[in-house]
Amino acid sequence: MRRGPFVVTAVLSLCAASAAAAPPPVAAPAYVVRAGPDATIIAARAPDVARAFASITKLMTVLVVLEHARLDDVVTVTPEVAAIGESEILLQPGERITVRDLLVAALVPSANDAAHALALHVGHGSVSRFVAMMNQKARALGLTSTHFENPHGLDQAGHVSSARDVTTLLTAALRFPFVRTWSVKPLAEIGGGRFLHSTDGLIGILPLVGAKTGHTDMAGWSQVAAVEQDGVRVTASLLGAATELQRDAELTALLAWGLAQYHRARVTGGHVYALAEVGYGRAPVALVAARNVVRSVRVGRPLVERVVAQTTLALPVTRGQRVGEVQVYSEGKLIARTPLVAATSIPAVGVAGKVKWYSRRTAHHVIGFAT
Repeated sequence: MRRGPFVVTAVLSLCAASAAAAPPPVAAPAYVVRAGPDATIIAARAPDVARAFASITKLMTVLVVLEHARLDDVVTVTPEVAAIGESEILLQPGERITVRDLLVAALVPSANDAAHALALHVGHGSVSRFVAMMNQKARALGLTSTHFENPHGLDQAGHVSSARDVTTLLTAALRFPFVRTWSVKPLAEIGGGRFLHSTDGLIGILPLVGAKTGHTDMAGWSQVAAVEQDGVRVTASLLGAATELQRDAELTALLAWGLAQYHRARVTGGHVYALAEVGYGRAPVALVAARNVVRSVRVGRPLVERVVAQTTLALPVTRGQRVGEVQVYSEGKLIARTPLVAATSIPAVGVAGKVKWYSRRTAHHVIGFAT
C-alpha cells in the first residue's frame, strides 16, 4: 500500500487564555522584569540607567570568589577589614575564618567586613586587584552599565549598575549551588558562634531561588530576586525605592505579575492525535503521543499544534512503533515535540488472508459494476 506523510495543523485550545495584563504600578525609578525560557524582558523602566546599587554588589564579589578560591581556605582578618563599618559581623583583627563562612556572611546579613576580607584574600592583599577582577567579569557577562569601585557596595563615585545588569548578574551567580542555597536562607550560623539573620524580607513569601538586597543613601532601597513556579523562572530588579516597605511591596508585585504572565501548554501522552489506515479490511490504527510534554508559554500568545504522521501503515504494526510526531509552535518557534506511536499491534496478513480480502473486494466491485 502507498504511504505518505500528512500534516494536520490546529490552534491549541490553551490559546484562549486571556491576554497579559499591564504590570502593576511602581514608584521606584528603575526596574526590570525578565521571564520565560528565553529570559525576555516583559516590563521595565529605565533599565539601562546607571545608578548606585548598594550591596547587590556582593553578588559579583561572591561570584568572583567562588571562581578563584576554595571554600575551606582560611582567611586572617586584618585591621583594615575590621574598620569597614556599616553592616558587619564584627570581624576582629587576627581572627581566622573560612572563605565559606565569609561568603555566607556576605549573602545572608550582607556583611561589608566579610566582603572586604574576601576581596583581600582573593586579591592577594589588594582590594584594587580584586575590584579589577570584578570589572573584568562584568565585561565578560556583558554588563554594559556596570562599574565596580569596591567589593561591598558602599557609596562611592563611579560605583554603578543598572536594573538590567543586576538581573543578568543574579542569573550568572545562580549557576553556583552555593548562591542558590545561601542567598535565600533566613538564618545561618558560622564560625565564632555567630548567628546571622537575612536582610531579605521576601524569604518565605515568594518561591525564591535567589536574591540580594541593598541599601545606601545614594542607592535607596534596592533588590534583585528570582522566583520559580511551574517551571517558569522570573527575575526582577527594583532600584531606588524610597523605603524598605515600598521596595518589598513593589518587587513582590512585579514578581507575582511576572509569574502570572505564563501558563502551561501540554501535549498529552496517550491522547489520540490521528488515525492511520492499514488496509485488508482492518480498523485504522490510533496514533497517540508517546509521553506528556509540558511547556510554559506567555499568556495571550497563539500556539499552533502540528501533527506529522503517515496516512497509511504497512503491516505488521507493533504497539509503540514510532509513526510520526506532534509539534507545538509559539510565534513560529518550535517549543515542544513528542513522538506519535501506534496505540495497538496488528499482525501481518498471510497469503490466505490476502486472497480472502482480494476476493471480497473483487466481488464487491463486480456487484457494484452490475448495479
